[in-house]
Amino acid sequence: MIKLSKVQLRKLQMIELEMLIEVDRICRKCNIKYNILAGTMLGAVRHNGFIPWDDDADIGMLRDEYEKFRKACKTELDTTRFYFQDYRKTKGYRWGYGKIRRKKTLFLRENQDHMPYEQGVFIDIFPLDGVPDNYFFRILHDISCFCIRKTLWSEVGRFTEENILKRMAFKILNKIPEKTIKKILYRFEKFSNRKETKYVRMLMFPTPNKVRGFKREWYKNLCEIEFEKKDLYGVKDADEYLSFTYGNYMEFPPIEERKVHPVSKIHLIDVEFNDEEK
Repeated sequence: MIKLSKVQLRKLQMIELEMLIEVDRICRKCNIKYNILAGTMLGAVRHNGFIPWDDDADIGMLRDEYEKFRKACKTELDTTRFYFQDYRKTKGYRWGYGKIRRKKTLFLRENQDHMPYEQGVFIDIFPLDGVPDNYFFRILHDISCFCIRKTLWSEVGRFTEENILKRMAFKILNKIPEKTIKKILYRFEKFSNRKETKYVRMLMFPTPNKVRGFKREWYKNLCEIEFEKKDLYGVKDADEYLSFTYGNYMEFPPIEERKVHPVSKIHLIDVEFNDEEK
C-alpha cells in the first residue's frame, strides 16, 4: 500500500476538485439537481473544503437526475480531461454507481489491477434510489442490496477475502455471468423507483444506519455551500443530515479511524484553475 505524502494528498484533492467543478458546470447548464454528500458534505461544513486526510469526493443525485446526468455526459463532459464510467457503459465495471475519472492519471486500488477498465483518479457519482416505506419490506430490500452488491464484488473478493469459506463463496458467486448480474441490478433499480418513497439510499453501497435509508427531502431541498472557495450544492438542512449520518460531526475522529483508500499505484498531475472555476 502506498502512503501518500501531504503534498501528494493535496494534489489528489485538487484533481478531485477539478472534477467536482466539471460536474457542477454540467449540472447547472443542464438543470440537473445534485449535491455533495457524505464526507464531502462534512468537509464543506467543518473545513470549508476537503477533510484534511480525505482522499475522495462524493456526489449524489436522485435517480431521475442521475439518468439526466448520464445522458448529459455524452455531449457536455469535457472529454479532453475526463471520462465517465458506470456498469451500463463500461465493460468489466462492477460497481452500482458512476465515476468521473481524470485522464492522464492513475489511482489503482489494491487488488484491482486485474479489472479491465481505466482507473484514473475519480470522484463517485451516486444515484439515490427509493426504499420501501414499510420497515419490514425495507429490511428485505436491504438484504437484496447486500446479495447483489456481494455478487458484483466477487470479482475482487475471490482474491482478497482472507476467510477461506467466504473466499470460496465469492468464487462461486463469480460464476454468475457479468451480464446476468448487471441485468438483475438494472431491474432492481427499476423496481426500487416504481413509486416515490419517503427514504432513499445508494443501493450498491452499505447504509450504516438502522433506518436503512436517508430522507428523500434532504436531496430535494438543496442550497449552495462553499467548498474550497467554490460554490457547490449541498443538503440545505446540513445539521440534520450530518447529525443523522455521523452523530457529533464537529468532533474529529481518532487518528486510527481516519481511513483512506488502499492504493498500489498512483500517478498524479498538476491542475490549474481559472478565476471562474475556483
